[in-house]
Amino acid sequence: MSARPPAGARRPGASGVPVVALGGGHGLAVTLRALRGVTDQLVAVVGMSDDGGSSGRLRRELGVPPPGDLRMALAALCGDDVWGRTWSSVVQHRFGAGELAGHAVGNLLITALWEQTGDLVAGLDWVGALLGAHGRVLPACTEALDIVAEVRDAPEHPGISTVRGQSVVAVTPGTVLGIALDPPDPPACPQAVQAIEQARTIVMGPGSWYTSVMAGLLVPGIRTAVQATPAQRILVLNLVAQPGETAGFSPQNHLHVMAAAFPEVQFDVVLADPDHVPDEIALEEACALVGAQLVMRPIADPRAGPGHHDPLLLGRAFGELIGHGSIPAWR
Repeated sequence: MSARPPAGARRPGASGVPVVALGGGHGLAVTLRALRGVTDQLVAVVGMSDDGGSSGRLRRELGVPPPGDLRMALAALCGDDVWGRTWSSVVQHRFGAGELAGHAVGNLLITALWEQTGDLVAGLDWVGALLGAHGRVLPACTEALDIVAEVRDAPEHPGISTVRGQSVVAVTPGTVLGIALDPPDPPACPQAVQAIEQARTIVMGPGSWYTSVMAGLLVPGIRTAVQATPAQRILVLNLVAQPGETAGFSPQNHLHVMAAAFPEVQFDVVLADPDHVPDEIALEEACALVGAQLVMRPIADPRAGPGHHDPLLLGRAFGELIGHGSIPAWR
């Protein structure tokens, strides 16, 4: 097998602005669906700490990095034609019975191509070529990681305790005080760092705030690259607090914990939905903590239920922001 697949053709009519989206899970997927219509130079940089379900089994049984969030990102980048819709559905399909029960087809495909190529990035590029993905998916680092959280007043653990594993931290009913990685200083994927350095816009959020949005910045090389880039940095707020890790959070709480954990990382724009901002003044004050201007646009999808962003509305907001020398007056 060749080390790299052939390069795909650029889509006519799409912007050539290089954009990197950093995160994982469902939040990154909706961001990618929004961005794929805005630019034809889109790179997803995906966290590598998933330890639940199919990804957790593959980590334990085969010793590979978790493919689940990478699979979701690739599926989100599939096109809207018959080929894209079909392959997006196939890679997301989970077996319902037997020894493969719970495994997603895409996780097995990614793992197979990692074994075939012996290279995480090459394997992902081959899967992307097969799917006709409108962008590239890269791991934040090239090894499996564990998220470790300090939690206050977890059930049966009064006071401060340690919770380990992304799948556990995400649903902990205690109050998350801070997160770290194990190992604490994994080497960043060189191609991911290069993509950030070459990007004109960096997008983070929405998503599980501690375990997806903030977790990527725990990789030292990724954090340094995001901190140093002259690119525009956009942070998309969640619409609602997430049961478990951010239960009870206001919109400004999300920025308070970001600023406390990574004071050196500043943003240009915080993007929020006006119908999900109960205290605009408090949110603007929190935006100042991360160096950002608050921009509010309708980006929620009420048809999908509470907490869901609309990819079309989000894409429209990104399209207005990306490439502007100054922030549009949207109030």
